Amino acid sequence: KPKWDVSVIPSGSVGLDHALGIGGYPRGRVVEIYGPESSGKTTLAIHAIAEAQKLGGIAAFIDAEHAFDRNYAQQLGVNVDTLLISQP
Repeated sequence: KPKWDVSVIPSGSVGLDHALGIGGYPRGRVVEIYGPESSGKTTLAIHAIAEAQKLGGIAAFIDAEHAFDRNYAQQLGVNVDTLLISQP
């Protein structure tokens, strides 16, 4: 059981939720995903966005690599019409 009373968005992975220590991603917070190239960062982020949207949340994706694939995101359950996308 988590030590803190934090509202969370489940990741969809029991192992990841456990590793995060609170049972998922903290609701209402910025979550940064970092790792080497081709390590699954975008897929992990897209799954998190889909879970947040399922619960009625609003999500933003900062696409620093300008490689966001709308079709792939839709296949993973993201409503791309309501997703906030920044490509700095």
